[in-house]
Amino acid sequence: MAYWLMKSEPDVFGYDDLVSNKREGWDGIRNYQARNFLREMRKGDQFIFYHSNATPPGVAGIGKIVGEAEPDPKQFDPSSKYFDPASKPTDPRWDWVTVAPVKKLRYIPLDELRTMPELVDCRLLARGNRLSVMPLTPDEFEAIVAAGSPKRRTAG
Repeated sequence: MAYWLMKSEPDVFGYDDLVSNKREGWDGIRNYQARNFLREMRKGDQFIFYHSNATPPGVAGIGKIVGEAEPDPKQFDPSSKYFDPASKPTDPRWDWVTVAPVKKLRYIPLDELRTMPELVDCRLLARGNRLSVMPLTPDEFEAIVAAGSPKRRTAG
């Protein structure tokens, strides 16, 4: 299993929208490196759902890949803001994956993520990084999940 981080603006499509919809195509990726990461995803991979362009930006939940990369239909729709007139059905440029929710996490703001030693080399925190889809190491994924999960009380 691989682990990923996927960004979305919560006013466009947030984690609660994914929970409500149960499954959704992750559309609108128009960066070749991010598209290539989508093409690497396999059913069962998990991802951190990150709210970008939020105040503050941060982690909202966990999702999973339930459908592997296939052509993003919005690239062919002239009424879509994701329309790409240079992309042809016989040779599509852009893909999407189908995702589903796994678990809502305690919201973890970006400033808190920056303090986590497990994330010191995480691409999300790299200066100038604007990719909306990126891989995470298993340790990065687990650290984020642990930080966003309720703390268990031990009997004392």
